[in-house]
Amino acid sequence: MSKYPSTSFSARSSEEALEKAEKIGYPVMVRVSFNLGGRGSTVAWDRESLRSSIDRALSQSYIGEVLVEKYLHHWKELEFEVMRDSKGNSAVIACVENLDPMGVHTGESIVITPCQTLDNKELQEMRSLSTMVAKSIDLVGECNVQFALSPKDYTTYVIETNPRMSRSSALASKATGYPLAYVSAKLALGYTLDEVLNKVSGATCACFEPSLDYVVIKIPRWDLQKFEEVETSLGTEMKSVGEVMSIGRSFEEALQKAVRMLDLGEPGVVGGRTYHSTLSKEQALELLRTRKPYWPLYAAKAFKEGASLEEVYNSTGIDKFFLKKLENLVKTYESLKGSRLDSRKLLELKKLGFSDEQISKGIGVSEDKVFKTRLEHGVLPKVKLIDTLAGEWPAVTNYLYMTYVGQEDDIELSSTGNRLLIVGAGGFRIGVSVEFDWGVVSLMQAALKYFDDVTILNYNPETVSTDWDVARKLYFDEISVERVLDIVNKERYTYVATFAGGQLGNNIARELEEKGVRLLGSSGKSVDKAEDREKFSSLLDSLGIKQPPWVSATDMDQVRKFVESVGFPVLLRPSYVLSGSSMRVIWNWKGLEEFVKVARLSTKYPIVVSKFLENAYEAEVDGVE
Repeated sequence: MSKYPSTSFSARSSEEALEKAEKIGYPVMVRVSFNLGGRGSTVAWDRESLRSSIDRALSQSYIGEVLVEKYLHHWKELEFEVMRDSKGNSAVIACVENLDPMGVHTGESIVITPCQTLDNKELQEMRSLSTMVAKSIDLVGECNVQFALSPKDYTTYVIETNPRMSRSSALASKATGYPLAYVSAKLALGYTLDEVLNKVSGATCACFEPSLDYVVIKIPRWDLQKFEEVETSLGTEMKSVGEVMSIGRSFEEALQKAVRMLDLGEPGVVGGRTYHSTLSKEQALELLRTRKPYWPLYAAKAFKEGASLEEVYNSTGIDKFFLKKLENLVKTYESLKGSRLDSRKLLELKKLGFSDEQISKGIGVSEDKVFKTRLEHGVLPKVKLIDTLAGEWPAVTNYLYMTYVGQEDDIELSSTGNRLLIVGAGGFRIGVSVEFDWGVVSLMQAALKYFDDVTILNYNPETVSTDWDVARKLYFDEISVERVLDIVNKERYTYVATFAGGQLGNNIARELEEKGVRLLGSSGKSVDKAEDREKFSSLLDSLGIKQPPWVSATDMDQVRKFVESVGFPVLLRPSYVLSGSSMRVIWNWKGLEEFVKVARLSTKYPIVVSKFLENAYEAEVDGVE
């Protein structure tokens, strides 16, 4: 497995840890025994940094123990999901590759399955080692085995194994269509792999290892911007609050989908606010070196500003295979300037995951023009079915995604009957958790009594609504006006429900209605009147309902004049936000100037400034009409 001697030791005191670190040589990695989410772990580059952090690490361990290991700087990290029954039969269900190198917790990493950069020797060696690890611990059920792989040679280390269901298990299940928890339960009851039926195919047994004809990418979601003076760099401890999962037929398609799913206001990897920001090449590379969240956006910006592949690699340690894909997206986007909008070009861009918004910005035409041109030329996505075995066996579930890399739809589309599409809540973040998913699933269960067909659209692998055996039909895809229109145009849904999944549905309700989609419940116009703070404040004024003095501002001068008239403190609130995102109480001019810089005021993104009422009571009333 390795030509190197052991580079991992346990320690139960700070003195022992320092002694073991000297034997290994710095930098070292400190990991805490019996812990979750990398809590207490750290990378120490010298004796002093280890001395300052080791006591905290020891205090986080249930048994007062840490592992001191050689830090494998810029090595690749991979994970294999393994099933094993009581008779010793085993199956490797998924190979998951971290795009981020060692040093970033796997829960914080962008990951892809199937693995993309392994040759057959590496794949087969780690596959064999995975089953050996499962056998060595006498596993019955499911485990994941994590590996470190040298980028220079075939040297491989086993990092750890988790003999339980984990966050990665949920992702692997949704990515492959293999129900890990269900099969694990059966194996625990004494069944063997060949006796457990694959619920997706309805014909094969659980001993069939999944084969994918698509790629899946997971990107974590952080809400670190809501905390002042917080360390935002990624490391060995988890900070993310959720994740999104995208499915596509190419790396570029899946990655750009995933970036849009994050709900950051970015239309994809390129063409958004970060891409067109004032960041210089050096600033972008520094953000990459310090491992700030959402690194693909900064990598694309660095390439745009002239960074070489080698410079970006040295700043990140990310395999050049993936970086070349990002560089190609940048080159493709830059080539759009002044180009013609024809069907061939459109299809090429769509296969690379470009949204209509990205294309419109790149070429310099309206988004509506791009959409209409697509319809005229028949450049439309195909509906594909996840069957776990790359089409070798048909699936009995409607577990679907959309892609432009395909020749035909995998299912027979129906456009008759009373039919409903329910928009889900997307990825978890502060303010969005299981309560919204409960609302989505509850609506689905109630709607089945009144509709002939009920479908869910969502992309969070951690939710019940994306279990393919819960929803009779599931689109595991992005939630956007463009995608909802694609699905509605394909399947002719009678109604679309945007009210059950929280803010994402409300954000697109008005535009969907304007484009001819029938909404279930409140109209898009009503939603907009309530969500747009300027419109709602104007409505209160027209009804004679009291509210604090307010103004809708699009620039700093308007904000300043209002504050001078009412005085501090003031409350600054953008429209269409959840959990108080970007909302702030401001007490002085310095705080006001700092906030406005971050808020990026414009005619497109105005903000409502209200007099903040100190020591006022707050009450909330829920009602149904």
